[in-house]
Amino acid sequence: MRIDVFSDIACPWCYVGERRLKKALATFPDLEIDWHWHAFQLQPQMPVRGLEWQAFIVQKFGGSAQRDAAFAHVVESGRLEGIVFDFVKMPVAPNSVGAHRLVLAAQARGAGQTVAEALFKAYFTEAQDITDPAVLEQIGTAHGLEGVGAMLESDLYVSDVRDAQREASDLGVTGVPFIVFDQAYALSGAQPLEVFERAIKTAMDARIPA
Repeated sequence: MRIDVFSDIACPWCYVGERRLKKALATFPDLEIDWHWHAFQLQPQMPVRGLEWQAFIVQKFGGSAQRDAAFAHVVESGRLEGIVFDFVKMPVAPNSVGAHRLVLAAQARGAGQTVAEALFKAYFTEAQDITDPAVLEQIGTAHGLEGVGAMLESDLYVSDVRDAQREASDLGVTGVPFIVFDQAYALSGAQPLEVFERAIKTAMDARIPA
């Protein structure tokens, strides 16, 4: 089954949705997955090295108390999925283009999903700066990728990120995660596990001749 995932590494609900999708797929152990990552930037105009986290919090929410209230639901949802969100120690609100490029480079070598998971964890749980080329190179190297530093210094995959953003706009995608099963059935948002399972089953059934 082909699964197209429009997602942003800077999106906490995308991390929750990715975890629920992975759990749903585990209930279909014989299903072979053809996974495709599509870069989506919730804030494409963010400076290349992002904004200092506390300054961003004040700008977007007004302060720490408002931040905690805004993130309370996703923190609890993450806890139920085994994700520990840390919205206090994060260094920056990132521009995620470099992270997307790393996922695309990994995808070309069959490791896109695992690298995406590693980036989510690095940013949301370990408070790493995913705009830092050294952090991206370390994550890439840990997953068998070579030449990540040179890739980031080049224009490789930059146009792919832009093209994916345009593709999402053409499809009417305004929020992520947005997941398409077999290019026919789509889900928007970090849906409950049973919704993901039902979508997978529907897509599977549609492939079986009546």
